[in-house]
Amino acid sequence: MLGLNMGTDDKEYKSPPRKLITFFTKSRDNWKTKYQDLKHKMKLMQNKIAYLEKRKAHFNQRIKELQHEFGIWYRK
Repeated sequence: MLGLNMGTDDKEYKSPPRKLITFFTKSRDNWKTKYQDLKHKMKLMQNKIAYLEKRKAHFNQRIKELQHEFGIWYRK
């Protein structure tokens, strides 16, 4: 039963509750905004990686086609 009271520590703050509420609300909102921005950037990067992989596969296929055409042309 050692961990039951974790997070329920009652702290005595010197500042009035009205200021603490404002501070903690801003802190939470800033953290939330920061997390959402990072999540958005990560999604953009994942999309870019997927696009580049698809593009790479397309160009590799095109290279194989051209090599095949060149091989047929070169043999004639």
